[in-house]
Amino acid sequence: MKIAMIGAGAMGSLFGALLTEAGESVTLLDIRKDHVDAINANGLSIEHGDRRRTVRMTATTDPARIGMVDLSFVFVKTTHTIDVARTAATLSGSAGRVLTLQNGMGNGDVLTERIEPSRIIAGTTSHGATFLRPGAVRHAGMGETVIGPWSESGIHGAEETAARFNRAGITTRTVADIRTILWAKLFVNVGINAITALTRINNGQLLDLEQTRRISREAVEEAMAVAHAMGITIHEDPVEKMFQAATATAPNRSSMGQDVDYQRLTEIHAINGFIVRMAQQAGVSVPVNRTLTALIETLEAHY
Repeated sequence: MKIAMIGAGAMGSLFGALLTEAGESVTLLDIRKDHVDAINANGLSIEHGDRRRTVRMTATTDPARIGMVDLSFVFVKTTHTIDVARTAATLSGSAGRVLTLQNGMGNGDVLTERIEPSRIIAGTTSHGATFLRPGAVRHAGMGETVIGPWSESGIHGAEETAARFNRAGITTRTVADIRTILWAKLFVNVGINAITALTRINNGQLLDLEQTRRISREAVEEAMAVAHAMGITIHEDPVEKMFQAATATAPNRSSMGQDVDYQRLTEIHAINGFIVRMAQQAGVSVPVNRTLTALIETLEAHY
């Protein structure tokens, strides 16, 4: 399968490398020339525990050099989804599929403005990755990936993609109702990302102090109240799942934490900010999420 990885940050680089090692033809597409040049010159270095390996890959800053692909993998920040939707549509042509494993809510809807819903696959992943330097990432945590079709007619494409992921060692399952899964991932991000970004701690350190655990728990409980008001089905215990995710990715800096570290715009608008907007529509009070959103926005404004 010919794959274009649109967005070769920590997660995009990691998934691209895993698929390359499984024999797929992957090209990384990213705006960072130093990262692209390092990968082309020396391969992608991946740290995992106390081990390090190098994966030889192709990377570029120019989508015109990629050509048509079978799968366009969108792994940019939610703030850039609207910008890369055209690129994904061009690379995928009339038959290629487009997959998003991005954080936050709304990415699938943005992609449908350029791509037929039947060719869009959405999902979440529990893998954790950290960008170390140009040409190097850390694989900080492993977990399940869940994908599903954005429309019912796309289920075959999701199943075929999942099969290829599993062959690459990316444990993946498919579901028919991917939107419920996206909400479940949102609960995790709501409880981890903004807090770790503001306090500059790793995911696992969220569990060290009761006061930090309490803030995280309250943020998720507010999000659950919004979901209930919107008629969203909630499975299992989102708070416990969030704590489990923090444990599983303990050494990792959340993606929002990494954004703050490098003084980049975060995805707060599509995570805690999304809860704030939905709460306004549903008439639900969400003071913790409102505060976390305001603090991240303030931090961004003063980089």
